Amino acid sequence: MRICLLEDDLVLGRSLQAVLQRDHHEVVWVRRLAEARQQLAEAAPDALLLDLGLPDGQGLSLLREIRARDSQLPVLVITARDGIEDRLQGLDEGADDYLIKPFVGAELLARLRAVTRRSGRAQAPEEPQLWSVRDLVLDEGRQQLSRAGQTIALSKTEFALLLTLMKYPDRVLTRAELESRALARSEGAALDVHMFNLRRKIGEGYVRTVRGVGFVLEKA
Repeated sequence: MRICLLEDDLVLGRSLQAVLQRDHHEVVWVRRLAEARQQLAEAAPDALLLDLGLPDGQGLSLLREIRARDSQLPVLVITARDGIEDRLQGLDEGADDYLIKPFVGAELLARLRAVTRRSGRAQAPEEPQLWSVRDLVLDEGRQQLSRAGQTIALSKTEFALLLTLMKYPDRVLTRAELESRALARSEGAALDVHMFNLRRKIGEGYVRTVRGVGFVLEKA
């Protein structure tokens, strides 16, 4: 499933992202309400993990907006607010469940399965696919890449970056999107290093830099 994770704490956000990715979910991690609104408008996730106290406002305001649109998006609130009034307010505003920090990853996954199952959005794991752009062919199941029939060895991170780009050819992916989907953590210039190595291996003319925004894999 595609999960939008709204959590401003860096340590917790990285930890939750890793837990979800190990359970084979695609995770878009954002730290601001504005970023979450953009993701919800553009990408239509299968579920939202929603923190309440955020730098640019309260998570409940986003929840109200979602429910005002009559959206059935599963929303699991994750928060340190453990008062009964806080929990009741969250549920009354339309949250499908309310999980109090700290919690273990297994409980998060179980609660997530429950809210998506009730909404009818739970999905069986997708079969690995072959992705191709021009003479690049990426075998997701075997974790292999070939160019014009010749195998190219990639690191795990390079493979994840290329897979993300190949899923959205001709679409500019922002640095934040690539970091959240392909890197276990954002470490300054780490994305640039991995992208440099990936380009060196696959050759020039595939991945274009969009200055100040991100990168795009071009079909032609």
